[in-house]
Amino acid sequence: MAERTGPVLIVDGANVVGSVPDGWWRDRKGAAERLRDRLVSVARTGVEALPGPVEVVLVVEGQARGVAPVPEVRVESAPGSGDDRIVELAREAAGRPCVVITADRELRRRVEEQGARCAGPGAVRRA
Repeated sequence: MAERTGPVLIVDGANVVGSVPDGWWRDRKGAAERLRDRLVSVARTGVEALPGPVEVVLVVEGQARGVAPVPEVRVESAPGSGDDRIVELAREAAGRPCVVITADRELRRRVEEQGARCAGPGAVRRA
């Protein structure tokens, strides 16, 4: 695999999807696919905390596993805990500007220990 460089935005798919009560629980995979599609523009523009272009990584878990990637958005299907995979990705991004999108306080603490910064779901919801 080619070495990745430049800024990376890691998105906690379950947390972002779950932040809006729009019926996502009836079709978790479909909700994750809609989020992935909204993140395409974020790859070009970035977010306030991390101007674009950025590498976007959407982490999905549970019933949302199997969402296909698109050229602008890498999708990581966590084999177990999505939070654990996000922490691993933040660790792998050491030395690169990295922002994790989540409202989960414990996850924020864990990724900040890896050197990542955090922003809430609103940073990508408007995309």
